[in-house]
Amino acid sequence: MHLTPPLWRDRLEAGLALGRQLAGRGSLPEDALLLALPRGGVAVAVAMAAELQRPVATWSVRKIADPAWPELAVGAIAAGGVTVWRGDGGSSREQQARRQGWLQQQEAELRRRRRLYGDPASADLKGRTLIVVDDGIATGMTVQAALLSLRQLQPASLTLAVPVLDRSVIARLRPLIDRLEALAVVDGLRAVGEWFERFEQLQDQDVLALLAAQPVPGARR
Repeated sequence: MHLTPPLWRDRLEAGLALGRQLAGRGSLPEDALLLALPRGGVAVAVAMAAELQRPVATWSVRKIADPAWPELAVGAIAAGGVTVWRGDGGSSREQQARRQGWLQQQEAELRRRRRLYGDPASADLKGRTLIVVDDGIATGMTVQAALLSLRQLQPASLTLAVPVLDRSVIARLRPLIDRLEALAVVDGLRAVGEWFERFEQLQDQDVLALLAAQPVPGARR
Protein backbone atom coordinates (compact mmCIF):
# COMPACT_ATOMS: atom_id res chain seq x y z
CA MET A 1 0.00 0.00 0.00
CA HIS A 2 1.37 3.40 -0.99
CA LEU A 3 1.41 5.87 1.91
CA THR A 4 1.34 9.62 1.43
CA PRO A 5 2.46 12.04 4.15
CA PRO A 6 1.38 13.41 6.49
CA LEU A 7 -0.22 10.52 8.37
CA TRP A 8 -0.57 12.05 11.85
CA ARG A 9 -1.45 15.44 13.30
CA ASP A 10 1.45 15.32 15.73
CA ARG A 11 3.63 13.02 17.83
CA LEU A 12 0.80 12.58 20.36
CA GLU A 13 -1.56 11.09 17.79
CA ALA A 14 1.18 8.82 16.44
CA GLY A 15 2.12 7.71 19.95
CA LEU A 16 -1.45 6.82 20.83
CA ALA A 17 -1.76 4.76 17.65
CA LEU A 18 1.55 3.03 18.31
CA GLY A 19 0.49 2.29 21.88
CA ARG A 20 -2.75 0.74 20.67
CA GLN A 21 -0.81 -1.40 18.19
CA LEU A 22 1.45 -2.75 20.95
CA ALA A 23 -1.51 -3.27 23.28
CA GLY A 24 -3.14 -5.38 20.58
CA ARG A 25 -0.17 -7.78 20.62
CA GLY A 26 -1.01 -8.86 24.17
CA SER A 27 -0.09 -7.79 27.68
CA LEU A 28 3.39 -6.51 28.43
CA PRO A 29 5.51 -7.84 31.29
CA GLU A 30 5.26 -5.90 34.53
CA ASP A 31 8.89 -4.77 34.21
CA ALA A 32 8.43 -3.33 30.69
CA LEU A 33 9.89 0.16 30.32
CA LEU A 34 9.36 2.65 27.49
CA LEU A 35 12.80 4.04 26.81
CA ALA A 36 12.48 7.22 24.74
CA LEU A 37 15.23 8.77 22.63
CA PRO A 38 15.23 12.53 23.37
CA ARG A 39 13.96 14.76 22.34
CA GLY A 40 11.20 13.81 19.87
CA GLY A 41 10.85 10.24 21.05
CA VAL A 42 9.75 11.42 24.49
CA ALA A 43 6.50 12.90 23.16
CA VAL A 44 5.69 9.65 21.35
CA ALA A 45 6.56 7.47 24.36
CA VAL A 46 4.49 9.49 26.83
CA ALA A 47 1.46 9.10 24.56
CA MET A 48 2.15 5.37 24.34
CA ALA A 49 2.31 5.19 28.14
CA ALA A 50 -1.29 6.39 28.31
CA GLU A 51 -2.32 3.31 26.33
CA LEU A 52 0.10 0.75 27.78
CA GLN A 53 0.24 1.88 31.43
CA ARG A 54 3.98 1.46 31.54
CA PRO A 55 6.54 4.05 32.68
CA VAL A 56 8.75 6.19 30.47
CA ALA A 57 12.44 6.96 30.91
CA THR A 58 14.98 8.43 28.50
CA TRP A 59 18.09 7.05 26.83
CA SER A 60 20.10 9.89 25.35
CA VAL A 61 21.99 9.63 22.07
CA ARG A 62 23.72 12.27 19.95
CA LYS A 63 24.48 12.60 16.28
CA ILE A 64 27.85 13.92 15.14
CA ALA A 65 27.77 16.42 12.29
CA ASP A 66 29.89 19.05 10.61
CA PRO A 67 28.54 22.38 11.98
CA ALA A 68 28.52 23.69 8.41
CA TRP A 69 26.08 20.89 7.48
CA PRO A 70 24.21 20.18 10.74
CA GLU A 71 21.51 18.04 9.10
CA LEU A 72 24.05 15.63 7.60
CA ALA A 73 25.14 13.26 10.36
CA VAL A 74 28.51 11.55 9.95
CA GLY A 75 28.15 9.51 13.13
CA ALA A 76 26.33 9.01 16.42
CA ILE A 77 27.28 8.26 20.03
CA ALA A 78 25.51 6.68 23.00
CA ALA A 79 26.35 5.60 26.55
CA GLY A 80 28.91 2.88 27.11
CA GLY A 81 31.41 4.30 24.66
CA VAL A 82 29.32 3.36 21.61
CA THR A 83 30.12 5.21 18.38
CA VAL A 84 28.58 4.59 14.94
CA TRP A 85 29.98 6.13 11.74
CA ARG A 86 28.36 6.64 8.37
CA GLY A 87 29.53 4.26 5.63
CA ASP A 88 33.11 3.05 5.36
CA GLY A 89 36.18 4.73 6.75
CA GLY A 90 35.04 4.98 10.35
CA SER A 91 38.54 5.53 11.72
CA SER A 92 39.21 8.44 9.38
CA ARG A 93 35.83 9.98 10.21
CA GLU A 94 36.58 9.65 13.92
CA GLN A 95 39.99 11.27 13.49
CA GLN A 96 38.41 14.18 11.62
CA ALA A 97 35.63 14.56 14.20
CA ARG A 98 38.16 14.60 17.06
CA ARG A 99 40.49 16.98 15.22
CA GLN A 100 37.65 19.42 14.55
CA GLY A 101 36.22 19.05 18.06
CA TRP A 102 32.83 17.78 16.86
CA LEU A 103 33.09 14.50 18.75
CA GLN A 104 34.14 16.10 22.04
CA GLN A 105 31.26 18.59 21.81
CA GLN A 106 28.71 15.83 21.39
CA GLU A 107 30.25 13.70 24.15
CA ALA A 108 29.83 16.66 26.52
CA GLU A 109 26.25 17.22 25.34
CA LEU A 110 25.46 13.53 25.81
CA ARG A 111 26.67 13.68 29.42
CA ARG A 112 24.64 16.85 30.02
CA ARG A 113 21.43 15.33 28.68
CA ARG A 114 21.85 12.08 30.59
CA ARG A 115 22.12 14.07 33.82
CA LEU A 116 19.33 16.51 33.01
CA TYR A 117 16.78 13.97 31.79
CA GLY A 118 17.68 11.39 34.43
CA ASP A 119 18.64 8.51 32.13
CA PRO A 120 18.51 5.26 34.16
CA ALA A 121 21.65 3.70 35.54
CA SER A 122 22.88 0.76 33.48
CA ALA A 123 22.28 -1.67 36.35
CA ASP A 124 18.58 -0.71 36.44
CA LEU A 125 18.07 -1.92 32.87
CA LYS A 126 19.78 -5.30 33.00
CA GLY A 127 17.28 -8.12 32.57
CA ARG A 128 14.35 -5.78 31.86
CA THR A 129 11.92 -5.67 28.96
CA LEU A 130 12.87 -2.50 27.07
CA ILE A 131 10.82 -0.75 24.38
CA VAL A 132 12.96 1.85 22.61
CA VAL A 133 10.86 4.69 21.18
CA ASP A 134 11.71 7.39 18.64
CA ASP A 135 9.52 9.65 16.50
CA GLY A 136 10.89 8.23 13.23
CA ILE A 137 13.98 6.77 11.57
CA ALA A 138 15.54 8.04 8.34
CA THR A 139 19.25 7.08 8.33
CA GLY A 140 19.10 4.98 11.49
CA MET A 141 22.48 6.01 12.91
CA THR A 142 21.30 7.45 16.22
CA VAL A 143 18.90 4.55 16.80
CA GLN A 144 21.65 2.07 15.93
CA ALA A 145 23.96 3.69 18.49
CA ALA A 146 21.22 3.56 21.14
CA LEU A 147 20.46 -0.11 20.47
CA LEU A 148 24.13 -1.11 20.54
CA SER A 149 24.47 0.73 23.84
CA LEU A 150 21.45 -1.01 25.34
CA ARG A 151 22.47 -4.45 24.06
CA GLN A 152 25.57 -4.17 26.24
CA LEU A 153 23.29 -4.08 29.29
CA GLN A 154 21.77 -7.53 28.60
CA PRO A 155 18.04 -6.68 28.68
CA ALA A 156 15.49 -9.47 28.76
CA SER A 157 14.22 -8.24 25.38
CA LEU A 158 14.64 -5.19 23.19
CA THR A 159 11.78 -3.83 21.07
CA LEU A 160 12.06 -0.87 18.71
CA ALA A 161 8.82 1.10 18.34
CA VAL A 162 8.47 4.03 15.92
CA PRO A 163 5.66 5.68 13.95
CA VAL A 164 7.60 5.70 10.65
CA LEU A 165 10.89 4.38 9.33
CA ASP A 166 12.73 3.94 6.06
CA ARG A 167 12.61 0.36 4.78
CA SER A 168 16.32 0.43 3.92
CA VAL A 169 17.43 0.64 7.57
CA ILE A 170 15.55 -2.44 8.78
CA ALA A 171 18.21 -4.98 7.76
CA ARG A 172 20.86 -3.05 9.71
CA LEU A 173 18.74 -2.77 12.86
CA ARG A 174 17.15 -6.24 12.90
CA PRO A 175 20.14 -8.05 14.48
CA LEU A 176 20.03 -5.62 17.42
CA ILE A 177 16.37 -6.08 18.38
CA ASP A 178 13.97 -8.84 19.27
CA ARG A 179 10.93 -7.09 17.80
CA LEU A 180 10.07 -4.16 15.54
CA GLU A 181 6.82 -2.23 15.84
CA ALA A 182 6.11 0.48 13.25
CA LEU A 183 2.98 2.15 11.96
CA ALA A 184 4.47 2.94 8.54
CA VAL A 185 7.42 1.48 6.67
CA VAL A 186 8.24 3.63 3.65
CA ASP A 187 10.79 3.89 0.86
CA GLY A 188 13.01 6.93 0.45
CA LEU A 189 12.11 8.67 3.70
CA ARG A 190 13.67 12.12 3.31
CA ALA A 191 12.56 13.78 6.55
CA VAL A 192 10.63 12.35 9.49
CA GLY A 193 8.80 15.66 9.96
CA GLU A 194 7.02 15.29 6.62
CA TRP A 195 4.85 12.57 8.15
CA PHE A 196 3.37 14.89 10.79
CA GLU A 197 1.21 17.96 10.28
CA ARG A 198 2.90 19.51 13.31
CA PHE A 199 6.49 18.62 14.07
CA GLU A 200 7.86 21.30 16.35
CA GLN A 201 11.41 21.05 17.68
CA LEU A 202 11.27 20.19 21.37
CA GLN A 203 13.50 21.88 23.93
CA ASP A 204 14.85 20.65 27.26
CA GLN A 205 11.97 22.20 29.18
CA ASP A 206 9.47 20.40 26.91
CA VAL A 207 11.10 17.05 27.61
CA LEU A 208 11.12 17.65 31.36
CA ALA A 209 7.48 18.74 31.31
CA LEU A 210 6.44 15.65 29.34
CA LEU A 211 8.27 13.34 31.73
CA ALA A 212 6.72 15.06 34.75
CA ALA A 213 3.21 14.80 33.28
CA GLN A 214 3.34 11.20 32.09
CA PRO A 215 0.36 9.11 33.22
CA VAL A 216 2.35 6.35 34.93
CA PRO A 217 3.88 7.35 38.29
CA GLY A 218 7.39 6.51 39.36
CA ALA A 219 8.87 6.42 35.86
CA ARG A 220 11.96 8.53 36.37
CA ARG A 221 14.74 6.55 37.97
